[in-house]
Amino acid sequence: MRITPRRLAWGMSLWLPNLCSGIRVRSFSSDWTVAVVELHVNLLTRNYVKTAFGGSMSAMTDPYFFMLVMHQLGRDYVVWDTRGEIEFVNPGRGVLTARFEVPRERADDIRRRAEGGAKVLEWFDTVITDRSGDVVARVRREVYIREKRRVTDSRA
Repeated sequence: MRITPRRLAWGMSLWLPNLCSGIRVRSFSSDWTVAVVELHVNLLTRNYVKTAFGGSMSAMTDPYFFMLVMHQLGRDYVVWDTRGEIEFVNPGRGVLTARFEVPRERADDIRRRAEGGAKVLEWFDTVITDRSGDVVARVRREVYIREKRRVTDSRA
């Protein structure tokens, strides 16, 4: 069975760590350039002062940039999420949303830089907002990209 954006969004929402953390993947675009993820702040996902737990906000941003890059580049590349930074700006309450975007041109640029097996470390930025659009947190994720050795070796 081929993985489609819709199936992946559905599967990621039902994946036990996301399901228990109040994380719902709303969508992946058909061209793998955008993902939208929500965090429902509730009894299990809030902290002592009844706002979004920082670990839940970090978890809601964990895999999505690397997944967008991986699906755009294809099977000939190793893609990993390597590092993340989060700056908490305002208390998070209710439903929080993060939108992840990797434009096709950026993926093409990464592909060119990774050609021949070169290691590429690329930072991506997004914000987590509440229902009124206020920024709750600023997030940066670093993604590691390298062309697989078998591809590099076959070009030699």
